[in-house]
Amino acid sequence: MTDTRSPASTSLERVVIPVTGMTCAACQSRVQRTLARVPGVTDASVNLLLGNAAVSFDPDATNVEQLVDAVRDTGYGAELPVAERSAIDEQEALDETQEAEFLELRRKAAVSGVVGVLAMIASMWLMGSTALNYVFLVATTGVMAWAGRAFYVRAWAAFRHHAADMNTLVAVGTGAAFLYSVIATVAPGLFTTRGVAPDVYYEAVIIIIALVLTGRLFEARAKRRTSSALRALAKLQPKTARLSRGGADVDVPIDDVRTSDVVLVRPGERIPVDGDIIAGRSAIDESMVTGESLPVERGPGDRVIGGTLNTAGAFRYRATTLGADSVLARIVQLMRDAQASRAPMQQLADQVSGVFVPVVISLAIATFVAWFVSAHVAGASAGAATVRAFATGVAVLIIACPCAMGLAVPTAVMVSTGKGAELGVLIKGGRALQRAGDVDTVVLDKTGTITEGRPSVTDVSFTSGSDGDAIIAAAASLERSSEHALADAIVRYAADRGLPLHEAEQFESSPGGGVRGSVGGHSVIVGNESFMVSHGVPVDAMRADSVRVADSGNTPVYAAIDDRLAALIAIADPIKPTSREAIARLRAMGLNVVMLSGDHPHTANAIARAAGVDHVIAGVMPDGKVAEVRRLQDEAKVVAMVGDGINDAPALAQADVGIAIGTGTDVAVEAADVALMRGDLAGVADAIQLSRRTTRTMKENLFWAFIYNVIGIPIAAGVLYPAFGILLSPVLASAAMAFSSVSVVSNSLRLRGFRPK
Repeated sequence: MTDTRSPASTSLERVVIPVTGMTCAACQSRVQRTLARVPGVTDASVNLLLGNAAVSFDPDATNVEQLVDAVRDTGYGAELPVAERSAIDEQEALDETQEAEFLELRRKAAVSGVVGVLAMIASMWLMGSTALNYVFLVATTGVMAWAGRAFYVRAWAAFRHHAADMNTLVAVGTGAAFLYSVIATVAPGLFTTRGVAPDVYYEAVIIIIALVLTGRLFEARAKRRTSSALRALAKLQPKTARLSRGGADVDVPIDDVRTSDVVLVRPGERIPVDGDIIAGRSAIDESMVTGESLPVERGPGDRVIGGTLNTAGAFRYRATTLGADSVLARIVQLMRDAQASRAPMQQLADQVSGVFVPVVISLAIATFVAWFVSAHVAGASAGAATVRAFATGVAVLIIACPCAMGLAVPTAVMVSTGKGAELGVLIKGGRALQRAGDVDTVVLDKTGTITEGRPSVTDVSFTSGSDGDAIIAAAASLERSSEHALADAIVRYAADRGLPLHEAEQFESSPGGGVRGSVGGHSVIVGNESFMVSHGVPVDAMRADSVRVADSGNTPVYAAIDDRLAALIAIADPIKPTSREAIARLRAMGLNVVMLSGDHPHTANAIARAAGVDHVIAGVMPDGKVAEVRRLQDEAKVVAMVGDGINDAPALAQADVGIAIGTGTDVAVEAADVALMRGDLAGVADAIQLSRRTTRTMKENLFWAFIYNVIGIPIAAGVLYPAFGILLSPVLASAAMAFSSVSVVSNSLRLRGFRPK
């Protein structure tokens, strides 16, 4: 992800604060605005679904305690983050909280629903009974005090802090209906003397509370489903591990495992922690972590990931990374961070949410006044006008729902990032998720991205009179000090031939060119043609061989001893079996695919032809990749750069979307916006398709959230009454309000069925 901070802000810290009591977008918006105003805070992202606030701040200007106090001052609960707790532990705690919330809502919705239905039935049979009204008064008071208590407590808290939210709308609407009914019960004469029947709305109050709670129940259930992928990942880690201690195998809690402990895993068991195999072999199912459907063979020296499933043999391995540093915990943390972030599309909903509730209250008051005045003009009595105006005003309060706007984008982000993880695609935030859908140009690094990234020597040609073994040994001795993949190929070639290697002195490396130094008293230079020429070594004698090697898709590397050309080494880096099909998918999606390579143009073009890439930029030095990405951006292209996440870090950061491919266990590639757990390009197409689908879902959600209120509020206000005689009762308004949030979340849940094409 591109870092846009100034040099002075490099010491910024980030904290995720648990926040309780938020129920709608207005709550979220108020907490977010408050945190953003705290001195030293550079960014605040509040997530209604996860119930937390992710804050970046300057520790010299503020601290976590002050941030928590700022949240509490808004009327919501906040707690200090638990230190040294892994993302897996945090997710398990969140799951427990969500489960408790779901069970409580289910109990309250069921009880209030039953009481409401009984009240409606009783009122139909015993309408106007004074005794029944008092029974209703007691029942309604009980429901409001128990099932609906949270509405009134939170509405009062918001009022004390000079704010309003969804709880305000429900509390004012049901509270007004309740007070009206109480007056009609205890002082019916106030109505009858004015020619108005002392009607009560007790059953409506109970039913409204029941329906709003039912809506929240469905919403809570849907929230749990949006994080199902994250919950499934957190549950992958076993609770115990079998260790070899004191000559015996003992089962210990996972928290008691220490680095370097020897762990035993039998067939059918999950691997408890990360480590390196020291004995035995097996096929391991890593699908939940990497998205790779087929089990992979692992043996001595290979890395295993905690949470993956051992399918066949038994083996022992040495534990390496534990707790918060484990691969699984880091993946869960990446997903939690992504789900806590905001997509740019959320800004519109935030702006509306900030003024939504005050506007709705104003509309409800205006509706009451308009109906009261129009009824008087029409000749209705004051009492009848008051009743009609009161009912429509309450309906406006009840039907308005800021929740749908607050859930529109975050639910889509949560489901999408979870689905991405199932596919082995880790998307680091809502911004990256939305931006990936706009990509029109995909730039692919060659080595390790299109190709296997493990080159091997295929052929060596020597100049006349040269000692082949001595030349290879000298070149390998020099290349042993280099970390380049081509250098590793030469070293392995010498080792396979059993050639002795010596210490290199005065070693110098030129990225993208070659290396030079002294081996055994001789000057040795190994590199490409331009590197040789720049050091005064003519290559004319082997240029024809070089062209032939490059045209076959191999990389020609020259070797010179004592400033004399001695050999031409042909190194092949085969194309991954999946690359051609993945590139074809990208092109079929209408994307412009470009390959960047530091190789000779002949070699780069040969690889591009084999992989199906039309546009090639060859001879690019590592520091030139950034310039090429910037050049494409200057042409108004939205660029995704795909590389290994380490050597290509500057280009990944420069691109609109950086995609690190084949990161394996190194999942925290800071320069990338998207990390692929698999080592093939199919994940690039998956990520872009998922982004496009998610962006469409977010737009649909926002449309329905806005259009619901744009249509629903006027209908509740009675705009259809003059032409069609249609008025919306407060009970129907509460049912419509519950439906709006559920429909938005349900639309987001459709992303769980996403299948890459």
